[in-house]
Amino acid sequence: MTKLRPILTVILTAVVATGAAADKTYVSPLALAADATGKTLYVAGHTAEKVMILDVATGKTEPVSVPGRPTGLALSKNGKELFVSVAGPAGGVHVFKAKGGKVRRSLPTGHTPMSPVLSPDGKTLYVCNQFTDDVSVINLKGDAKPVRIKVKRQPVAAAITPDGKQLFVVNLIPDGPANGAYVAAAVSVIDTASKTVTATLRLPNGSSSLRGICVSPDGKYVYVTHVLGRYHMPTTQVERGWMNTNAMTIIDVAKMNVFNTVLLDDTELGAANPWGVACTADGTYICVAHSGTHELSVIDQAALIENLKTVAQPDEVCNDLAFLVGIRRRLDLSGNGPRGLVMIGTTAYASEYFTDSVGVLDINPDASPRPQAKSLPLGPKVQEGVARKGERIFYDGKACFQQWQSCATCHPDTRVDGLNWDLLNDGMGNLKQVKSMLLSHKTPPAMVTGIRASAEVAVRAGLRFSHFSVHPETDAVAIDEYLKSLEVVPSPTLVDGKLSESAVRGKKLFFDEVSCGACHSKPFYTDLKSYDVGSKTGNDRTGVFDTPTLIECWRTAPYMHDGQYPDMKSLLTDGKHGAVKGDVNKLNEEQLNDLIEFVLSL
Repeated sequence: MTKLRPILTVILTAVVATGAAADKTYVSPLALAADATGKTLYVAGHTAEKVMILDVATGKTEPVSVPGRPTGLALSKNGKELFVSVAGPAGGVHVFKAKGGKVRRSLPTGHTPMSPVLSPDGKTLYVCNQFTDDVSVINLKGDAKPVRIKVKRQPVAAAITPDGKQLFVVNLIPDGPANGAYVAAAVSVIDTASKTVTATLRLPNGSSSLRGICVSPDGKYVYVTHVLGRYHMPTTQVERGWMNTNAMTIIDVAKMNVFNTVLLDDTELGAANPWGVACTADGTYICVAHSGTHELSVIDQAALIENLKTVAQPDEVCNDLAFLVGIRRRLDLSGNGPRGLVMIGTTAYASEYFTDSVGVLDINPDASPRPQAKSLPLGPKVQEGVARKGERIFYDGKACFQQWQSCATCHPDTRVDGLNWDLLNDGMGNLKQVKSMLLSHKTPPAMVTGIRASAEVAVRAGLRFSHFSVHPETDAVAIDEYLKSLEVVPSPTLVDGKLSESAVRGKKLFFDEVSCGACHSKPFYTDLKSYDVGSKTGNDRTGVFDTPTLIECWRTAPYMHDGQYPDMKSLLTDGKHGAVKGDVNKLNEEQLNDLIEFVLSL
């Protein structure tokens, strides 16, 4: 019989909502944490800027206001303190009295903190800072200054081993160039004693959108949820995982390597966008929340590990859509968009983002082979606005033929996935970068080659040619409104919201001395025209490409249409970008750095 003991802290990433879709009318639950008794759940209401204290037995909620949008939660072992990470450029963690809802203290972190993790002894707090690419290490019991540990690109979730010796950090998307033979996001491993990264474990080729992570109760394995993109194939079909599959990677803690990766889809039914992951306290089951298909995968952990140890061709497991047959159940939830996940005994609790609810499902097969889920509302039912509807559809894998992917699969957080794709809109065999959706409706044309006259045209083409499905015009209109509502996230290079001294010098260079502003003109830092800047490669039919906006380019690397330049400096020096229309080549090292500082401040 499984003990009725919860996993106290669940780690997951967050989408930092902006614009009309971030209306405080909605709760938008993200992270969850359960107290030691299993009687109380704490829920991060992201857009409502509240933490909801939920009585599990009665379903009653008590809202507590938070100074900002909460992204993650951690609860102390004694249940007296709740640590709440709050999004923002000058982000931080607020420490609340768990039962009274009063802020006891605030802890500064980096840009957009999330996924706070407490060490087993309760003395140290670890926080992922998504946009400063580091992890804050905060001593809660002494006067030691916080330490910031650099990791890979956009750390969004973390989990610590039961002995407290190692912290595993998932990085949302790949770093480095996108045109290589192997492109994948990684898990960073931090030795907590030395406060250093001791290993970087790169996941299988095509891995992106790493979202959830947990450590098995015995500390032997780490489970990471992610998308596995088949970016090297032309996107002629979506079925059987031709474009994207949805996966969980298993890390062997003792050997410190990737043990294997299993697919969470079925042969003819995808399981789009896996997010939160948690184990039952006794280690019997691993549960995965599928945010795109609104369901849970329940996996027999012992059978999974045994099958992986004895499989004849271990290298082919990540391509086997039938590997989990017989050891995994797919169970429907009643709400929409599950993200966070905690287990109390054999009962799963999932934060259902788009229905402002917590899903409840008893996964014990002895109780019922096909259990019926229910949802506990976190507030009064609110009529869905157009932009909110568009956001929901953007993240909905059921909008795709056979449920393989959603718009967010290739545009996590509506931005980029770090991969190149062969979308066939300009012929076959010439892969192009995924573009950010920010300002897409204000900077036509759309697509790298400008082949779509507007973002409106591109949205409808995406539903048809990437989702392989037919939608009513009202769905496309809703997606348009959601994308129009997106707001710019301030750059991490800004100082108190303003340009640094270096960026001020770079701004003068940009506009007055090297003519960058001729093509990248205000207000959106694009003149909306296409040019040949000498970047044609491979099978490109033409060297003429759309001039992209530079706003938020600090988070859209790698650069150029094929993503061959991993950072802005290599683009300007190795790629000679700016030499065709401007005079970048004449800059000395200091000037070049100033120019880069300004561009990355936009």
